[in-house]
Amino acid sequence: MANRDRRDRLRDAAIEVLAEQGGRGLTHRAVDAAAGVPPGTTKNYFPTRQSLLQAIAERCVELYRDLPRPAITDRATLVAMMGALLADAAGPGRQRLLAYLELHAEAARAPWLAAILDDIAAADLTVFEEAQGAAGLPVTQERAAAVTLAMQAAIPHLLAGGPHTLAAAGLDDPDRFARDLLDAVYGRAEAQSEKYAHGH
Repeated sequence: MANRDRRDRLRDAAIEVLAEQGGRGLTHRAVDAAAGVPPGTTKNYFPTRQSLLQAIAERCVELYRDLPRPAITDRATLVAMMGALLADAAGPGRQRLLAYLELHAEAARAPWLAAILDDIAAADLTVFEEAQGAAGLPVTQERAAAVTLAMQAAIPHLLAGGPHTLAAAGLDDPDRFARDLLDAVYGRAEAQSEKYAHGH
Protein backbone atom coordinates (compact mmCIF):
# COMPACT_ATOMS: atom_id res chain seq x y z
CA MET A 1 0.00 0.00 0.00
CA ALA A 2 2.85 2.38 0.80
CA ASN A 3 4.29 1.76 -2.65
CA ARG A 4 0.93 2.56 -4.28
CA ASP A 5 0.50 5.67 -2.15
CA ARG A 6 3.89 6.95 -3.22
CA ARG A 7 3.09 6.20 -6.85
CA ASP A 8 -0.13 8.22 -6.62
CA ARG A 9 1.72 11.01 -4.83
CA LEU A 10 4.23 11.16 -7.67
CA ARG A 11 1.53 11.13 -10.31
CA ASP A 12 -0.35 13.96 -8.59
CA ALA A 13 2.89 15.93 -8.27
CA ALA A 14 3.56 15.35 -11.98
CA ILE A 15 0.12 16.80 -12.80
CA GLU A 16 1.02 19.83 -10.68
CA VAL A 17 4.33 20.29 -12.50
CA LEU A 18 2.78 19.86 -15.95
CA ALA A 19 0.01 22.33 -15.10
CA GLU A 20 2.33 24.98 -13.67
CA GLN A 21 5.40 24.61 -15.89
CA GLY A 22 4.09 23.07 -19.11
CA GLY A 23 5.61 20.24 -21.09
CA ARG A 24 9.11 21.71 -21.11
CA GLY A 25 9.16 21.95 -17.34
CA LEU A 26 8.13 18.33 -16.84
CA THR A 27 11.29 16.64 -15.58
CA HIS A 28 11.92 13.86 -13.11
CA ARG A 29 13.76 16.30 -10.88
CA ALA A 30 10.86 18.78 -10.90
CA VAL A 31 8.41 16.03 -9.92
CA ASP A 32 10.71 14.90 -7.10
CA ALA A 33 10.76 18.45 -5.76
CA ALA A 34 6.97 18.89 -6.06
CA ALA A 35 6.34 15.56 -4.31
CA GLY A 36 8.91 16.25 -1.60
CA VAL A 37 10.74 12.97 -2.20
CA PRO A 38 14.48 12.19 -2.51
CA PRO A 39 16.10 12.91 -5.89
CA GLY A 40 15.78 9.97 -8.25
CA THR A 41 12.51 8.68 -6.79
CA THR A 42 10.37 9.63 -9.78
CA LYS A 43 12.88 8.10 -12.19
CA ASN A 44 12.73 4.83 -10.24
CA TYR A 45 8.96 4.65 -10.75
CA PHE A 46 8.77 6.19 -14.23
CA PRO A 47 12.18 5.74 -15.91
CA THR A 48 11.44 7.64 -19.15
CA ARG A 49 9.58 10.81 -20.07
CA GLN A 50 7.11 8.69 -22.01
CA SER A 51 6.34 6.55 -18.96
CA LEU A 52 5.90 9.73 -16.90
CA LEU A 53 3.46 11.19 -19.45
CA GLN A 54 1.60 7.89 -19.54
CA ALA A 55 1.32 7.91 -15.75
CA ILE A 56 -0.11 11.45 -15.81
CA ALA A 57 -2.61 10.56 -18.53
CA GLU A 58 -3.78 7.46 -16.68
CA ARG A 59 -4.14 9.48 -13.48
CA CYS A 60 -6.23 12.07 -15.34
CA VAL A 61 -8.50 9.26 -16.56
CA GLU A 62 -8.88 8.04 -12.96
CA LEU A 63 -9.67 11.54 -11.68
CA TYR A 64 -12.22 12.03 -14.44
CA ARG A 65 -13.98 8.79 -13.52
CA ASP A 66 -14.03 9.84 -9.85
CA LEU A 67 -15.85 13.13 -10.56
CA PRO A 68 -19.28 13.31 -8.89
CA ARG A 69 -22.21 12.61 -11.21
CA PRO A 70 -25.26 14.51 -9.94
CA ALA A 71 -28.69 13.09 -10.75
CA ILE A 72 -30.26 14.78 -13.78
CA THR A 73 -34.05 14.94 -13.69
CA ASP A 74 -34.92 17.93 -15.87
CA ARG A 75 -33.49 20.78 -17.89
CA ALA A 76 -32.80 22.88 -14.78
CA THR A 77 -30.64 20.21 -13.13
CA LEU A 78 -28.79 19.71 -16.43
CA VAL A 79 -28.04 23.44 -16.61
CA ALA A 80 -26.82 23.35 -13.00
CA MET A 81 -24.50 20.42 -13.74
CA MET A 82 -23.07 22.08 -16.85
CA GLY A 83 -22.61 25.40 -15.06
CA ALA A 84 -20.84 23.66 -12.17
CA LEU A 85 -18.47 21.90 -14.56
CA LEU A 86 -17.56 25.20 -16.20
CA ALA A 87 -17.09 26.94 -12.85
CA ASP A 88 -14.84 24.09 -11.75
CA ALA A 89 -12.43 24.89 -14.59
CA ALA A 90 -11.54 28.20 -12.99
CA GLY A 91 -11.62 26.74 -9.47
CA PRO A 92 -10.78 23.34 -7.96
CA GLY A 93 -10.34 21.61 -11.32
CA ARG A 94 -8.01 24.22 -12.80
CA GLN A 95 -4.78 22.31 -12.25
CA ARG A 96 -6.12 19.01 -13.56
CA LEU A 97 -7.55 20.66 -16.67
CA LEU A 98 -4.37 22.62 -17.37
CA ALA A 99 -2.42 19.37 -17.25
CA TYR A 100 -5.05 17.75 -19.47
CA LEU A 101 -4.62 20.45 -22.11
CA GLU A 102 -0.85 20.06 -21.96
CA LEU A 103 -1.31 16.31 -22.49
CA HIS A 104 -3.40 17.01 -25.58
CA ALA A 105 -0.62 19.13 -27.03
CA GLU A 106 1.80 16.24 -26.45
CA ALA A 107 -0.76 13.76 -27.86
CA ALA A 108 -0.85 15.61 -31.18
CA ARG A 109 2.64 14.20 -31.76
CA ALA A 110 2.26 10.93 -29.85
CA PRO A 111 -0.46 8.51 -31.06
CA TRP A 112 0.05 6.21 -28.04
CA LEU A 113 -0.84 9.12 -25.72
CA ALA A 114 -3.81 10.14 -27.88
CA ALA A 115 -5.21 6.63 -27.44
CA ILE A 116 -5.22 7.01 -23.64
CA LEU A 117 -6.88 10.44 -23.73
CA ASP A 118 -9.45 9.15 -26.20
CA ASP A 119 -11.05 7.24 -23.31
CA ILE A 120 -11.92 10.53 -21.59
CA ALA A 121 -13.22 12.19 -24.75
CA ALA A 122 -15.40 9.20 -25.64
CA ALA A 123 -16.72 8.97 -22.07
CA ASP A 124 -17.57 12.68 -22.12
CA LEU A 125 -19.75 12.24 -25.20
CA THR A 126 -21.59 9.37 -23.54
CA VAL A 127 -22.05 11.20 -20.23
CA PHE A 128 -23.51 14.30 -21.89
CA GLU A 129 -25.76 12.30 -24.20
CA GLU A 130 -27.18 10.37 -21.24
CA ALA A 131 -27.59 13.58 -19.21
CA GLN A 132 -29.55 15.29 -21.99
CA GLY A 133 -31.80 12.26 -22.29
CA ALA A 134 -32.34 12.19 -18.53
CA ALA A 135 -33.32 15.87 -18.67
CA GLY A 136 -36.16 14.96 -21.04
CA LEU A 137 -34.59 16.59 -24.09
CA PRO A 138 -35.04 15.03 -27.55
CA VAL A 139 -31.37 14.10 -27.70
CA THR A 140 -29.63 12.71 -30.75
CA GLN A 141 -25.99 11.76 -31.20
CA GLU A 142 -25.44 14.94 -33.20
CA ARG A 143 -27.04 17.19 -30.59
CA ALA A 144 -25.12 15.50 -27.80
CA ALA A 145 -21.87 16.02 -29.70
CA ALA A 146 -22.66 19.71 -30.29
CA VAL A 147 -23.25 20.32 -26.57
CA THR A 148 -20.22 18.28 -25.49
CA LEU A 149 -17.81 19.91 -27.94
CA ALA A 150 -19.06 23.40 -27.03
CA MET A 151 -18.44 22.66 -23.35
CA GLN A 152 -14.96 21.34 -24.10
CA ALA A 153 -14.14 24.32 -26.30
CA ALA A 154 -15.02 26.66 -23.42
CA ILE A 155 -12.38 25.17 -21.12
CA PRO A 156 -9.23 26.85 -22.55
CA HIS A 157 -10.93 30.26 -22.42
CA LEU A 158 -11.97 29.73 -18.81
CA LEU A 159 -8.42 28.71 -17.91
CA ALA A 160 -6.92 31.74 -19.68
CA GLY A 161 -9.47 34.00 -18.02
CA GLY A 162 -9.45 36.78 -20.63
CA PRO A 163 -12.32 39.05 -19.51
CA HIS A 164 -13.23 40.29 -23.01
CA THR A 165 -13.39 36.77 -24.43
CA LEU A 166 -15.36 35.46 -21.47
CA ALA A 167 -17.88 38.29 -21.74
CA ALA A 168 -18.22 37.98 -25.52
CA ALA A 169 -18.84 34.22 -25.27
CA GLY A 170 -21.14 34.50 -22.24
CA LEU A 171 -18.69 32.50 -20.13
CA ASP A 172 -18.61 35.17 -17.43
CA ASP A 173 -21.87 33.53 -16.28
CA PRO A 174 -21.49 29.72 -16.54
CA ASP A 175 -25.14 28.97 -15.81
CA ARG A 176 -26.31 31.43 -18.46
CA PHE A 177 -23.84 29.95 -20.94
CA ALA A 178 -25.24 26.48 -20.26
CA ARG A 179 -28.85 27.68 -20.69
CA ASP A 180 -28.02 29.53 -23.90
CA LEU A 181 -26.16 26.52 -25.27
CA LEU A 182 -29.13 24.23 -24.70
CA ASP A 183 -31.45 26.85 -26.20
CA ALA A 184 -29.22 27.06 -29.29
CA VAL A 185 -29.12 23.28 -29.74
CA TYR A 186 -32.69 22.41 -28.73
CA GLY A 187 -34.55 25.68 -29.17
CA ARG A 188 -36.62 27.68 -26.70
CA ALA A 189 -39.87 26.40 -28.17
CA GLU A 190 -39.02 22.87 -27.15
CA ALA A 191 -38.25 24.11 -23.66
CA GLN A 192 -41.77 25.56 -23.47
CA SER A 193 -43.32 22.33 -24.77
CA GLU A 194 -41.52 20.42 -22.00
CA LYS A 195 -43.17 22.67 -19.41
CA TYR A 196 -46.61 22.00 -20.84
CA ALA A 197 -45.91 18.27 -21.03
CA HIS A 198 -45.19 18.31 -17.28
CA GLY A 199 -48.41 20.15 -16.54
CA HIS A 200 -46.93 23.63 -15.93
